[in-house]
Amino acid sequence: MLRRLALTAVVSLAALATAVPASTASGPVSSGPVPSAVPTTGPFAAARPSLGPLPLPVPPLPGFLDGGEGKGTGEADEVLTRLTVSVENTGVAGADGTFELECGPTGGSHPQGQAACDRLAEAGATRAGRQELFRPTPEGTMCTMIHGGDATARIVGTWEGRAVDTTASRRDGCEIARWNSLVPVLPDVR
Repeated sequence: MLRRLALTAVVSLAALATAVPASTASGPVSSGPVPSAVPTTGPFAAARPSLGPLPLPVPPLPGFLDGGEGKGTGEADEVLTRLTVSVENTGVAGADGTFELECGPTGGSHPQGQAACDRLAEAGATRAGRQELFRPTPEGTMCTMIHGGDATARIVGTWEGRAVDTTASRRDGCEIARWNSLVPVLPDVR
């Protein structure tokens, strides 16, 4: 959303700066007086706006708009997702341990790095996904009393530039559903 606002502002400023050149800023030649909203007397008379191109320089386009050639701010080259995933007691060979996950570009020691980054990107594409993915089950939520195992996990780091520090388990139906929504970031232990 912030990128979209920045893009709109940059494009609007560029359009205004080129649409009103100084030679045509005074408007067409008219034969009579032209009414004006600019005060001609009083304390604001000296603050007359200058007509013509905007005095603001147009900033370079952000990295995601310049074709990825690095001429912008470099924002597209930054890793916005870097998570440390610690998993214990899953009962699945190779699933327990501490794994690093980086997305954009995919890297780290996570055994399913690309699939995990794809899942995070899928969740980040929706507003509900961005709000709910790492949010713990609220206190007082009625959950089924199904025990899904002793597996526990902790996820710490940044996701799309936002801080993450959450734990997950399989102690009841709500936590099982939450764990399953995080697969393949967390191992599939069903």
